[in-house]
Amino acid sequence: MPKEILLATAYLNGEFLPLGQAKVSVLDRGFLFGDGVYEVIPVYGGHFFRLALHLQRLAQSLEAVRLENPFSENQWQNMLQELVERNESVDQTVYLQVTRGAAIRNHAFPDRVEPTVFAMSSPLEPLSAELRIKGVSAVTREDIRWKCCHIKSIALLANVLLRQEAIDAGAQEAILLHEEQLTEGAASNVFIVREGVLVTPPKGSFLLSGITRDLILELAKENGIPCQERAILAQELTQADEIWLTSSTREIIPVTRIDGIRIGNGAPGLLWQRMDKLYQAYKMKVRAGLCEN
Repeated sequence: MPKEILLATAYLNGEFLPLGQAKVSVLDRGFLFGDGVYEVIPVYGGHFFRLALHLQRLAQSLEAVRLENPFSENQWQNMLQELVERNESVDQTVYLQVTRGAAIRNHAFPDRVEPTVFAMSSPLEPLSAELRIKGVSAVTREDIRWKCCHIKSIALLANVLLRQEAIDAGAQEAILLHEEQLTEGAASNVFIVREGVLVTPPKGSFLLSGITRDLILELAKENGIPCQERAILAQELTQADEIWLTSSTREIIPVTRIDGIRIGNGAPGLLWQRMDKLYQAYKMKVRAGLCEN
């Protein structure tokens, strides 16, 4: 691992220290069972991207797995702000994780154990010019994950395997289908455009409610772009005029080929270009400190 990454400042159980020195017990339930939840939050010019909504989703995930939130919202904000200030990058990605803590291995919840709280920051790289011009390729795969994908669980092996299948096929993302309906990507939400209407699957237990996903719907409504949240059939993907992948760190990525089939004219579409401008304008407001955390 590069030396500069190991020297980056991390937070672990009340202490700020170099990432390379951060250690957890081999009995930690996050290590043994994937028993924990996480969040990933972009930071632009020292300002968090929708921090309150990320912390709200974290609280919902913790409640869903019956794990008490170790911090108040104000404590989270203070700790994460200090973490960002201790790292030098102007734009950062903050990863935070809470596990049930270290205990003798037993599937049942342990009594009186302290949760493990970890956070780290890394430089946030913008979407490359090449991807803006060419877009990316995706493949469709059966959604083999569990039925509680609305929980942002650290148990991501199924997502890892699906993403690797996409990479092995020469694509960048796996778009997932459950009973021939679109759910989301292996690490992204998915939008399609058909006849000028922006469409994405509705919230539910088969997909994670993305912070960026919700912002795109807000921007669409504010700017008169027709949008819908509804079930999307598998066959609609190849019939779409545009397909987008969205996430907080990768923003909005146009998909120009799916399963080897060209989408639209094979280039990022006009509505993607418009939404990308709206999104970048919103980011500039975040960078200037003009958006509420």
